[in-house]
Amino acid sequence: MHMKTAHYLVIFFGLGFTHVFAQAIPGTLNWYNGTGQGMYTDEAYKMLKKKKSQPVVVAVIDSGVDIEHEDLQGKIWVNTKEIPGNKLDDDHNGYIDDVHGWNFLGNASGANQENARLEKTRIYARLKDKYDGVDPKTLFDDTEFFMYANAKAEVEAELENLEQYKEGLANGQFDEETKKYIEDQLNYNLNIYYDDRALIGDNPLDFSDVNYGNNDVEGPDALHGTHVAGIIAAIRGNDKGGDGVADNVKIMSVRTVPNGDEQDKDVALAIRYAVNNGAQVINMSFGKNYSPNQEEVYAAMAFADSMGVLMIHAAGNDAKDVDVEPNFPTSKYAFQAEPFSNLLTIGASTREPGEGRVASFSNFGKTSVDVFAPGLEIYNSVPQSAYMNLQGTSMAAPMVAGAAAMLKSYFPSLSMWEIKTIILQTATVYEDFDFTDLSVTGGIVNLKAAVKACQKAEKAHK
Repeated sequence: MHMKTAHYLVIFFGLGFTHVFAQAIPGTLNWYNGTGQGMYTDEAYKMLKKKKSQPVVVAVIDSGVDIEHEDLQGKIWVNTKEIPGNKLDDDHNGYIDDVHGWNFLGNASGANQENARLEKTRIYARLKDKYDGVDPKTLFDDTEFFMYANAKAEVEAELENLEQYKEGLANGQFDEETKKYIEDQLNYNLNIYYDDRALIGDNPLDFSDVNYGNNDVEGPDALHGTHVAGIIAAIRGNDKGGDGVADNVKIMSVRTVPNGDEQDKDVALAIRYAVNNGAQVINMSFGKNYSPNQEEVYAAMAFADSMGVLMIHAAGNDAKDVDVEPNFPTSKYAFQAEPFSNLLTIGASTREPGEGRVASFSNFGKTSVDVFAPGLEIYNSVPQSAYMNLQGTSMAAPMVAGAAAMLKSYFPSLSMWEIKTIILQTATVYEDFDFTDLSVTGGIVNLKAAVKACQKAEKAHK
C-alpha cells in the first residue's frame, strides 16, 4: 500500500443533497484495499493469483460516468448488440444507441437536465393547491395530506434558514463552492416553482410514459458517478488514483441522479434497464426521505431480486437510524411482505480504530443496514482523468459492489445470493468497538475472509 499526503478538495455527499467544502486532509491512497481498517482486498488477490476470472457487469445508477477517464479504460460496458451512432434501436430494447448505458435525465435532442428539486419540494408544489387551508378532520384518508404537510413544513423551514445567507451572497462573502450550494438550494432544490421536468418532457408520475432520455451516459456533472465507478473498477496497480476493488468488471452507466432528488420513475426504469441488459450487480449510491411512488420502485427491485441481480444501496449520510426513518429506496417497505434476497444496505466506516471506526455522518440500523465498508477519505477517479478524495456512504456502497463483482468474477458458479451471504458471514467484527446496534452483522467487509469462504463453497458445488 503506497502512502501520499496532500491537499485535496473534499466533498461530502449527502443523500438527498450535496454539500461541498474545501479542506486539507491527509490522503492515504488505497487504505481501503489494505489490512487493519480496510477490506483486505490486496490480501484477497494474493489468494487468487492462479485462478482465472470472468467479466462481471456492474450497473452504476448515478449522476453519470466519464467513460473516457484514463483509469477506467477497458472497464466500460459495451452493448455489442447496438450499432453506435446509427440512431436506431438495433437490439429492440427500447433505447436508441445505448452503447454504454442510458441517460434518463435527457431528451432526444441531446440536452441534459442537471438540477432538480428535492422530493419534498416536488410534493409541496404538486399538492399545494389541493391541500392549502384544508382541515385534515374532513378527510376520509389523510395519508397524502400529512405527507404534504410534513414536506411543506420542512421546505419552509429550510428556506427560512437560508434567508440569513442572502445578504452574504449579495456581498460576495462566500467562496464559490458555498455560493453554488446556497444558490442551488434557493433556485432549484427548494424552489417550488422550478419545473425540473420541462427539459425531459415526460410525465414523471406516469410510469407507462417511458419514451425519454438519451445515450449521453456522462451528462453535465459526472463527478459523483465517476468516483463511484472508480471505486468499483479503476485499473489496479497502475499508480494512478486509487485501485478499483474488482479487476475484471464492466461498468454500465445509467444516469439517473441529478443535483437534487432523483425521480422514483427514473429509479424504477434504471433498475429494470440494468437487469434487462445484463447487469449482475447494481450500485445505488443515492437516496431520499420521501418516495411518493414507492410501489413502482419496489416492483422494479423485486424484479431485480427475482432475476438474481444483487443490489447495493448506500445507507445515507444523515447520522440517523434508518430502522426508524427510512432512506428510500429501502429494504423494508411498509407494504412489503417478504424481504429481498439480493439487497445489501451499506454504512460507512473509516481508517480510525475504536469508536472512530464508524463515520460520524453514516446512517445506521440494527435491522436495515447490513454491513459497513470504507467511506471516508476515499481517493479515486473524477472527470477529466483527475482524482479526488471524497467521502460518504456513496463511497462505501461501491466498495461492496466491487467486492461482490470480484467474488462473482472468480467464483462464477456461486449465485449472487450465495456471495451476498458470504459477504455478511465473513464481515470482521472488531473487539474495540461494538457495531451490533448499528447493523445486522456488526462488522466491516473482509474480502480475504470472503474469498476463503467462496473457495469452500465452490468445492461444495463440484
